[in-house]
Amino acid sequence: MGRPPAIPAEQKARIVMSVIAGELSVAEAARREKVSEQSIGRWKADFLEAGKTALAAGKSGPSTREQQLEAEVADLTQALGEAAVELRVWKKSAEGRLGPLRTSR
Repeated sequence: MGRPPAIPAEQKARIVMSVIAGELSVAEAARREKVSEQSIGRWKADFLEAGKTALAAGKSGPSTREQQLEAEVADLTQALGEAAVELRVWKKSAEGRLGPLRTSR
């Protein structure tokens, strides 16, 4: 017999919130969703742990993804600056060998 289809995260969250609110017992939720009680318990533990992590992080600083993007922006800004300097050096070098360059500037 194959594995049942995966339950979307939104549905898992609704199930866990129903259990936490006392609307359903773990056993009732497991029967209704055709999953094990252990699965419901694991979802509940994951849900509560993620909530604690979110509350601990609060608005104290940027998320990991924001930090990654900020680092990428810094790297790209530096690369752009280096490319601009290199282009200026090449233009100066070419002017010395070929005479003044005709540019739109």
